[in-house]
Amino acid sequence: MSVRKLKPITPGQRFRIVNEYSEVTTSKPEKSLLKPMKKSGGRNNQGRMTMRYKGGGHKKRYRVIDFKRDKHDVVGEVTSIEYDPNRSAFIALVIYSDNEKRYVIAQKGIKVGSKIVSGQSVSPDIGNAMPLSSIPLGTVISCIEMRPGKGATLARSAGSYAQLMAREGKFTTIKLPSGETRLVLSNCYATIGVVSNSDHQLTVSGKAGRTRWLGRRPRTRPVAMNPVDHPMGGGEGRASGGHPRSRKGIPAKGFRTRSKTKESNKYIIERRNK
Repeated sequence: MSVRKLKPITPGQRFRIVNEYSEVTTSKPEKSLLKPMKKSGGRNNQGRMTMRYKGGGHKKRYRVIDFKRDKHDVVGEVTSIEYDPNRSAFIALVIYSDNEKRYVIAQKGIKVGSKIVSGQSVSPDIGNAMPLSSIPLGTVISCIEMRPGKGATLARSAGSYAQLMAREGKFTTIKLPSGETRLVLSNCYATIGVVSNSDHQLTVSGKAGRTRWLGRRPRTRPVAMNPVDHPMGGGEGRASGGHPRSRKGIPAKGFRTRSKTKESNKYIIERRNK
């Protein structure tokens, strides 16, 4: 993977840094794994705006991703690496030996022709899905389940990964991308390897219009609002706006909003990096 800086032949290209998509092998998705996506534009069922700064954007179709990896002990072959407009990572189209097609999150290093499999006693190769109890300690993993059979929820975005630290009883200790160390049940599944498209964070859109294509409308600074609209609004001239806080009054910059009585607190060994 690599990124490329464009020549400044237009104002929109002057600062733009693009992804070369050298890993992507096809531009046409698999029709049988597509679903329509309806946009709300930030409006509710009465047509009233309930979420600000949403709207527009290019028309997209959802790619049905196999996050559960529940097709055990059946070998699949990667036939293409594709771009997915709904996520930062690339996806891989896998055809299994019984001719079933599924999309999975592509791991870094997976290529067309690679063989992947999921199961209890498979080898810990890149792209294979295994329960945490079968993965060797110190292995780099991604697409981790938090509850058995629910499907991957942790470390799914571009370039993210976690590390398997220890195992004790029915729990496994993993270090997450945020720096948090927590316990996860050992019979939860995870995929071996780092998620693809790690250069995604280096890209620069270059112009406001490209953000509109993603469905994001311009965001108004709180200090530019009136007091009726935001706690940081109002004041004579260019007033600073007071302590940074949200529209609902919740302080920003380090204020902890996680419930102290949350049941899953007992599984967190070390909080994430500040």
